[in-house]
Amino acid sequence: MWRYLVGGVAALLMMAAGWLIFNGEAHSDPSLPVATRQGSAAATTATTADAALPEAPARDREQKRFDRYDKDRDGRVTRDEYLVPRRKAFAKLDTNGDGRLSFDEWAIKTTARFAAADRDRSVAMDAAEFATTAPKRKAARPACRCPTPAAAED
Repeated sequence: MWRYLVGGVAALLMMAAGWLIFNGEAHSDPSLPVATRQGSAAATTATTADAALPEAPARDREQKRFDRYDKDRDGRVTRDEYLVPRRKAFAKLDTNGDGRLSFDEWAIKTTARFAAADRDRSVAMDAAEFATTAPKRKAARPACRCPTPAAAED
């Protein structure tokens, strides 16, 4: 029973500490004095030129994505507009243009890879032929580009 009591008191103390941390009066004053730029005439000209430059409208990623789909720019994405990328992908796979996707059309890349790897045309790959189908991995780049010891001594 005493364990429940101690646990409850500890939970209350943790909640009180969290409240004090987040609602404490240790906020910094956000109003700092503005630094004035003193210098040559070129610095003054650069400041006025920066003020005259137009600002690009701020658009977020989702708005750009919406605009790519909304082809007729009416502010709505219809079902046909939404399916355009899928139709293009389907058309690339439908090699004979009959509107149906057979298994051979769907697996054309894999079929071509198998045919290229099967060098003796035996319709079966041995271990050496199968090894040529391994995906090409990109070389891992080092996390930092440190100078070589020979270059550092020069």
